[in-house]
Amino acid sequence: MELTKVVLAGAHGHGRWHLEHVRALADRGLVELVGVCDPRPADFAWPYGGFEHAGPEDLGGLIERTGAEITILCTPINTHAHLAVTALRAGSHLLLEKPPAASLSAFERIAEAARDCGRSCQVGFQSLGSSAVPALRELIGSGRLGELTGIGVAGAWERPAAYFTRSAWSGRRRLDGADVVDGALTNPFAHAVATALAVAGAEERGAISSVELELFQANAIESDDTSAARIHLAGGGVITVAVSLCATGRAEPYMLVHGTEGTARLTYTTDDLDGVVHPRTNLLENLVDHVRSGADLLVPLARTGAFMEFLEAVRTAPDPLPIADEHQKIHQDRREVPGIGELTDLSARRLALFSELEVPWAAGRTLRVRGTPVSTYEWRADLPVTDSPRPYIHPVRTLGGVEVSEFRPADHVHHLGVSLAVSDLGGVNFWGGRTFVRDRGPAWLADHGVQRHDAFEEIEGGFAEALTWLGPDGATLARERRTVRALAVDGAWALDFAFTLSVPEPVHVSSSACKGRDGAGYGGFFWRAPRSGRNPAVFTAGAEGERDVHGSRTPWLALVSDAWSLVFTQAGPVDPWFVRVAEYPGVGSALAWDRPLPVEESLSRRIVTVVADGRLTRGAAETLANEAARL
Repeated sequence: MELTKVVLAGAHGHGRWHLEHVRALADRGLVELVGVCDPRPADFAWPYGGFEHAGPEDLGGLIERTGAEITILCTPINTHAHLAVTALRAGSHLLLEKPPAASLSAFERIAEAARDCGRSCQVGFQSLGSSAVPALRELIGSGRLGELTGIGVAGAWERPAAYFTRSAWSGRRRLDGADVVDGALTNPFAHAVATALAVAGAEERGAISSVELELFQANAIESDDTSAARIHLAGGGVITVAVSLCATGRAEPYMLVHGTEGTARLTYTTDDLDGVVHPRTNLLENLVDHVRSGADLLVPLARTGAFMEFLEAVRTAPDPLPIADEHQKIHQDRREVPGIGELTDLSARRLALFSELEVPWAAGRTLRVRGTPVSTYEWRADLPVTDSPRPYIHPVRTLGGVEVSEFRPADHVHHLGVSLAVSDLGGVNFWGGRTFVRDRGPAWLADHGVQRHDAFEEIEGGFAEALTWLGPDGATLARERRTVRALAVDGAWALDFAFTLSVPEPVHVSSSACKGRDGAGYGGFFWRAPRSGRNPAVFTAGAEGERDVHGSRTPWLALVSDAWSLVFTQAGPVDPWFVRVAEYPGVGSALAWDRPLPVEESLSRRIVTVVADGRLTRGAAETLANEAARL
């Protein structure tokens, strides 16, 4: 029987692994290496005669000159689509290293070329060549695990800093304007995602309905090195994946299949299913059999369509969030996130994201001023529905370390440090607690809304955030773009908080005061200060004391104590101030002080708050307010 002619594109790095498999099949008289395509010279000895060498720009010509029937493509991710299409159009079948492409549109170009040229493409998800995968699917189908409730995947490896600099594309999301998407979820742990999708029977396009992502980075790279995902399947069911390249040592990644009657564990790198090791078929050998005798491919391109939908979600997601140094152990040659292995294990057991596991670096963002941590923005808070769950800022501290915010105090548990809270938007309570009903008073109603975090965008000094305001029935009442920045001012710092609410149809912002409760016009930006501040006082440029300041319309207002001072400045439209000092210390803007505020299309406000140590005088507060207004 004639030897199947093979070209290897990418003979260095992981290409060496493919070369050894070519050698093994050559030893058995199945294949002949006829060409190597690589920008660098081939630096290995080949015992079976010579082969032609060419650069990547001549891959098509190399295939045509040698008559190669199979091309193994193991090149940088951002080159996959172009070189794959080139190989297919030159008449070669393809073994394509994972991930198949750097975008869904690039994947479709490969699929179209394979169809048009009548050539086959096998994707190098080696774990899908294991008989453990169909064995696990058979176990699920037998009903012995009961009803499937989810699949949890965990993986934690150690990688040195050099891993992320080994090539120009390593650790990159984009390179020279082209997508790369070389992150933990889409390259080193791509097998984890693809294998879980295969076990769930959700491999082709359309199998995924939505993806939740939490992308983080401990290393100074573009891409993610520590991340979690929750994949919602179109046919029902859920897959969670929690992985990291910032562990100590290596633990073999695995998946837990959860059923109502039991669990099953597959370690996909070793083909171990509940203690039984299953055989694995080499994908190159399977492709050779396919070319020679028409054997079915184990990992045809179509079988990776759902994985590519997942990759597309990662590609289009906001850039990963940095994990602050205080949450890391920094070694000479690498970064470690302490406890990350146990955390990925816990995620697999609970089918939970990092932010749902009370991880400080996952649920909050630290704001800093000239390197000093001054506040934490909690964007995925675990709160009771009666609090009207929403992102909040707490703790907030002065540069001297004095805490100036209070979270869920006993007198008003729905006061969440610093937040945007509206008592009535279109009839929905986004403030928390009881709802004031005209002629009845405060009442517990099933009317609490949720501010859902959607995405972050990095900006100078802080971040921008996209949120969706949802009613108790899940309906969208508004979408919000919020910016939060921490900025230096003279001897202090300023929290710059701005928002724009956009509504799909006209609504009204209302308040308890609009419904008959005198002076209760609260609703908007709100800051709950701590009771620990001694001798609290409040003043504006022309008034002093809670009675005279409450309800006033002035550009700035100061709330001070012996230990700290807060100077609030409305940069833009000036709403009345809602002020409390005697009952508890708190300040907010009142969007609907005594009458409903109609919102036809959008509503924008910006408040800049100077946070200072010690008690400020009126003159010092006014100076800082003027500086804040110029930020």
